[in-house]
Amino acid sequence: MATAARSVRDVDDLSAEELRTVLDRAASMKAGEGGRPLADRTLAMVFEKPSTRTRVSFETGMTQLGGHAVFLGPDDIGIGGREPVADIARTLSCYVDVVMARLFDHAHIEELAEYATVPVVNGLTDDAHPCQTLADLLTIRETLGGFDGEVAWVGDGNNVAQSFVLGCAMAGQSLTVATPSGYGIDDAVLDRAADLGEAPTVTDDPAAAVEGADAVYTDVWVSMGQEAEREEKLAAFEGFQVNADLLAGTDALVMHCLPAHRGEEVSADVIESERAVVWRQAENRLHAQKALLAWLLDA
Repeated sequence: MATAARSVRDVDDLSAEELRTVLDRAASMKAGEGGRPLADRTLAMVFEKPSTRTRVSFETGMTQLGGHAVFLGPDDIGIGGREPVADIARTLSCYVDVVMARLFDHAHIEELAEYATVPVVNGLTDDAHPCQTLADLLTIRETLGGFDGEVAWVGDGNNVAQSFVLGCAMAGQSLTVATPSGYGIDDAVLDRAADLGEAPTVTDDPAAAVEGADAVYTDVWVSMGQEAEREEKLAAFEGFQVNADLLAGTDALVMHCLPAHRGEEVSADVIESERAVVWRQAENRLHAQKALLAWLLDA
């Protein structure tokens, strides 16, 4: 088997220095610098889960970089079904320069990366969302002037939260995570964060988490594939909504990776307020991913 290429299955596949390099490159590209370094390069986009931001940002990004993106949906590639993951990885490696996959099972992104001979980027799995974390860190750096402030995560310890915990540890960003009992960050992720820099402060009190925060981040309580758990989760997360009452007495910015369920994890008035930076986060997906693709392809 040929040697696997450098891949990003989670954000800590980058070193802290490489993370800074990618963020710097993203800021440069956002400022209009960098040209079209991926001319004649092709990205395969493998989608098992639906998407708005992931597909459009990656496809647009490849176009802006001078390359081309090929969309492969569930009807085109049945991950682990119609064809083994290893065979998909080896076949795609014959045709394209880089693969991005948005999947359910994190083990499938690991297997793609193991058998592909081109870089593989995790566009989201049930365990991790590194591309969102790159955009989040870029947004924090832009809006707070660096990573010296205080950030709080309020809500589910889901895939977005877990990659964000790792990214904050790598960047030196102080973080407090407030989740209901039973819905926290995996212990293994907290251990990885501690090895990378500093594990977050963990609490089950959202009011304590947001006290003194410069930014408050939340995400949906019921993720794709968890619809059967909806009523149970809504009951468990009572009191964790990011709303005006929770934010009273703070000037904290509000972050959300989208899509948002207004009236559940965040109130409509807060996400539509001037303190929300959610659209900057969404835009920064484009710039962060362009920088990551160019870095992975050494362009």
